[in-house]
Amino acid sequence: MSAAPVSAASREAVRIENLGKTFPSGVRALDQVSFTVREGEFLVVLGLSGSGKSTLLRCINRLIDPSDGRVFVFGTEMTALSGSALRASRREIGMIFQQFNLVKRHTVLDNVLSGALGRGHLLRSLFLSFAPDEVVFARACLARVGLADRAGERADRLSGGQQQRVAISRALMQRPRLILADEPVASLDPALRHSVMRHIEALNRDEGMTVICSLHDIDLVRRYATRIVALKAGQLVWEGLPGQLDAATFHAIYGEDAEPASNQSFEEAR
Repeated sequence: MSAAPVSAASREAVRIENLGKTFPSGVRALDQVSFTVREGEFLVVLGLSGSGKSTLLRCINRLIDPSDGRVFVFGTEMTALSGSALRASRREIGMIFQQFNLVKRHTVLDNVLSGALGRGHLLRSLFLSFAPDEVVFARACLARVGLADRAGERADRLSGGQQQRVAISRALMQRPRLILADEPVASLDPALRHSVMRHIEALNRDEGMTVICSLHDIDLVRRYATRIVALKAGQLVWEGLPGQLDAATFHAIYGEDAEPASNQSFEEAR
């Protein structure tokens, strides 16, 4: 069962206005995408591989520069920022990647502490020297995801699910207001996916962080989303609540020959 919808009185967290991205190859990955995310929402971006989900998330925090349109995060126009102003705004945005993006030869604790690099002194950051209070907080972040006892191990000695939990801890280390999660469980076995998603859900539910998460598994979408936007060929084709995602909408997004991963019908799932 999905979390309760966010109050209409909540403030705007993210606003996307006519966002477009054309790559040098000529591929139009996003085309006039517009929507708003309220603070405290768990918004899922749904769509096929290649629909523009990853490009959209990376445009929000300017890992990719959009070709046109505007992005606002907590009232600040990200698409107008550069240099130190852009770095300062990015501190409020935690990113969780499909492939974890850990430094495998570093310890679990050092990987989590890297989430604080944007706040610390540059020289200390280069030598991975962190203040004692940052180390205490990093250990608390690991405890939050059940990995306090693995702090001293190399990251590459952990399972895929554990590595993704380290990545969640690293994002939490930033003390962000917004989490962008790009297919965070796509690399994991089905049995581990809910384990990781529950930790992301807890950041949303318990910490009040706004989450924008790209997914393609319909069962996960129904379970965790408070609202959904769907992309197809770079365009926004549907927006609604999990309970409004029916078979006709599913086929409009994925194609007539597509079938949901679950054997349940849409009606049975609600």
